[in-house]
Amino acid sequence: MSKKRKHRTLYEIFFKRFFDVFLSIIALLLLSPVIIIVYIINLFVLKGNPIFAQYRPGKGGKIFKLYKFRSMTNAVDKDGNPLPDEQRVTKFGKFIRKFSLDELPQLINIIKGDMSIVGPRPRIIKDVIFYDEYALKAYSVRPGLTGLSQISGGRSTAPFEDIIEMDVAYTEHITLFNDLKIIFKTFGVLFTGSSTGGGQLDGRQDYYYSSYLLRTGKISQQQYEEGVKLADNIIETAGKVTYQKNLHNSALPNEDEINE
Repeated sequence: MSKKRKHRTLYEIFFKRFFDVFLSIIALLLLSPVIIIVYIINLFVLKGNPIFAQYRPGKGGKIFKLYKFRSMTNAVDKDGNPLPDEQRVTKFGKFIRKFSLDELPQLINIIKGDMSIVGPRPRIIKDVIFYDEYALKAYSVRPGLTGLSQISGGRSTAPFEDIIEMDVAYTEHITLFNDLKIIFKTFGVLFTGSSTGGGQLDGRQDYYYSSYLLRTGKISQQQYEEGVKLADNIIETAGKVTYQKNLHNSALPNEDEINE
């Protein structure tokens, strides 16, 4: 792996943002009937707001509000705690996840400048707060509606280390050809119905990176709790995610180790 990011291409500097806005507006217009239908069905199925909003880290770690169609109810147990996802997801929710229709509201995020069509997927803040300096390179660019990990099984089955590696690898050489290749492969995944959307429902042992780090002993319980508390504070203050040395047990590998 290369520690230093390669030089930015002309496409990344001058044209990527234009294509993002142009193509997203066209997609929004063409898919507006689908978006309206999903909105209405969700309105009746969930008996409430069909749109889900959650803060995620964007370019430079600055958080933004990501929009999705809701796929789960707000059902709780007798103690008021949310039921497990598999008990709250609706049949319609499974359908829109399978074909990534729940992601369509993010076209608005792209037009606003929060996201790009192609880029590393924006993970939850509770996970990214535990990223080291190498992993945070993924947030040197706008996060994407789709990306390398999306078309490589990374939405549910790939090891976390592989997902991070793919996210960082994308940022190192952004070209029109690479973006088009990812977009076409994304359509292939969606049209075959093999999209791995569904998150926890897909059976990964650890859905959250932070849970994985805690289970494998890479962080302590105290570090986990500190990270979660810090993530909540970032959301409350609309701040940004930065490298937190105290949340890591070992030093970063040196450049020679990285290049091996």
